[in-house]
Amino acid sequence: MEVKILHIYPDLMSLYGSYANLSVLRRYLEALGCTVTVDALRPGETPAPLTSYDFLFLGAGTERAADYALTQLRPWGDALCKAASDGLPMLFAGTAMELLGKSITAADGTETAGLGLADFTAVRQDRRIVGDVFGPTALFDEVIVGFMNKCALIHGVQTPLLTACTMGFGNDAQGGAEGYHKDNVFASELTGPLLVKNPRLLETVVQAIYARRGQTLPAEKPSFPYAQAGYAITAEQLRLRLEKEKASKK
Repeated sequence: MEVKILHIYPDLMSLYGSYANLSVLRRYLEALGCTVTVDALRPGETPAPLTSYDFLFLGAGTERAADYALTQLRPWGDALCKAASDGLPMLFAGTAMELLGKSITAADGTETAGLGLADFTAVRQDRRIVGDVFGPTALFDEVIVGFMNKCALIHGVQTPLLTACTMGFGNDAQGGAEGYHKDNVFASELTGPLLVKNPRLLETVVQAIYARRGQTLPAEKPSFPYAQAGYAITAEQLRLRLEKEKASKK
């Protein structure tokens, strides 16, 4: 199967090794026997029809970079929303998630319209929220792990990616839900990179790509022992740290 991926603004939005999300996705797809093509879209360029792609990706950037990305995305925001409603799989990592909502309010109170793909709002603060995060998801029976470094509170998410944060800060509260997931749209302010740290989430994204093409994943899936071991160690160490922190407060 031929798979086409659109990497949106790879030079502008690639903090925290965001590009590695596509690296592991490509590796997984190629291990399944797929031929993978990744097109890079840069500011000022007009993309091919989004429906010609199998997956869209926009990574993390500084708040200034994200604001500029929003101005560049706005002319084809309607096409992006239509692609999402049609089930095109896509991932928005880090600050890219903030662009999807109804509005972004800067720390000085200035409000800018978002892309309107989701109903939530983003409100930036003067302080940053930094720390490790893990929590359950409705997608599978393993926790999602990652690292948070943001300054925005995300209000009004009805369908989060993480249903709660067992450790760390969520969309707008300590211990609250984090990220956004609806149909085949995946978004999270967690970095790591997200798909590198979470093999089950990577598999879920691949399943979405296959399902949109009317295909199912083979029973025998690719095995990446180092990725699985890395995830297991990270999840266990975060659990142990959380237990130690709870014990110290007694």
